[in-house]
Amino acid sequence: MARVTQRRRVRRLHADGSSRERADVLAGEEPLEVRVDGRAFSVTMRTPGDDFDLAVGFLHGEGVVRSWADVAQIDYRSGIGADGMRDYNVVDVRLADGVPPPDPSLERHVYTSSSCGICGTASIESVRRAGAFDLGQDAGVTPLAQLLALPDRLREGQAVFDRTGGVHAAGLFLPGDREGDGGGDGLVLACLREDVGRHNAVDKVVGWALRERGLPLPGSVLQVSGRASFELVQKAALAGIPTLSAVSAPSSLAAELAEDVGLTLLGFNRGTSLNVYTGGHRVGAGS
Repeated sequence: MARVTQRRRVRRLHADGSSRERADVLAGEEPLEVRVDGRAFSVTMRTPGDDFDLAVGFLHGEGVVRSWADVAQIDYRSGIGADGMRDYNVVDVRLADGVPPPDPSLERHVYTSSSCGICGTASIESVRRAGAFDLGQDAGVTPLAQLLALPDRLREGQAVFDRTGGVHAAGLFLPGDREGDGGGDGLVLACLREDVGRHNAVDKVVGWALRERGLPLPGSVLQVSGRASFELVQKAALAGIPTLSAVSAPSSLAAELAEDVGLTLLGFNRGTSLNVYTGGHRVGAGS
């Protein structure tokens, strides 16, 4: 059975020559095959958990589904793993009537690594054409103090990282005055997901949002624990998320794409300062 974490005995070596054995907890990493209408579409390495959201978020980024209404059914395909137990590493997404099947040229019959995701599959121009939402119309402003608080708020919710130290995180923050958020000012952490792959963590968040909220997500901020790659900007833009904030640096192509689609891209957000690479008009003063 797929597991979020696994225990393993390790030997800890010290500079003074001493050593001791201890139990360590590792983040789970197993393949997930995504099928569309029973046909293999892609295999990705992921941390088990929230697999349905991962599959739907991934298919949204690939342009296969645009809304939750495009999904008729989603379930684990029955199978037996090498240990003789039921295998939870295959998810089948059944499309609703009238939703066209994915172009066969998009199918990926080899697995993608948890570190890079599906790299180089789209140019900036193709992302601009595929985007269903005009981020330039989102005029929301988030105070700098609230943006600077996001990395610590994300870190506080990273339960798997606390146990393993080996996963990325993505958190979706929504304006607090949205219906159902209890009113008030500021940003509300609506969804946090962890995974060995940064792109998987974002797909899990997007899949949740597609199912629970619908897209786009005006005024929202996607905070990620690592760097901002081209594909993370791509996923945020396609989901109608106007601001992406990263603890580390963006790539040059990520900044170029963010500028082209009108997304606010923030990097090196370490709690006391951050860099604004694009879309500075969404960063306000005050708290």
